[in-house]
Amino acid sequence: LASFWCDYGYNIKVGKNFFANHNTVIIDCAPVTFGDNVFIAPNCGFYTAGHPIDTKRRNQGLEFAYPITVGNNVWIGAGVQVMPGVTIGDNVVIGGGSVVVKDIPSNSVAVGNPCHVIREITDKDEQTNWDHN
Repeated sequence: LASFWCDYGYNIKVGKNFFANHNTVIIDCAPVTFGDNVFIAPNCGFYTAGHPIDTKRRNQGLEFAYPITVGNNVWIGAGVQVMPGVTIGDNVVIGGGSVVVKDIPSNSVAVGNPCHVIREITDKDEQTNWDHN
């Protein structure tokens, strides 16, 4: 059984054929929604909560929470961190180690810190030759 941590659990919604690998963390102070066919590699985090930048308000214990939405047919690579308020579209691949701080459009491959789109997914990707002989 893969290790999993969350704040509440009742703010998390998952679609059909969802898989989360070891060490998944979901800070669900706001809703976190995953579509169908979402695959999450090890050591990924989804964080809806944040704190004020200025020390006066932060030291008062104030925080905010913005929802995270992940579409259908999404693969999230190892070590990805998704920040508050982000929407990841359908048919997306997020490269390992990425920090997702803004929305990622459907049908794209995105990587980096901050995570950004490097290319669209095309029909050619479906024709990739998996035979390495």
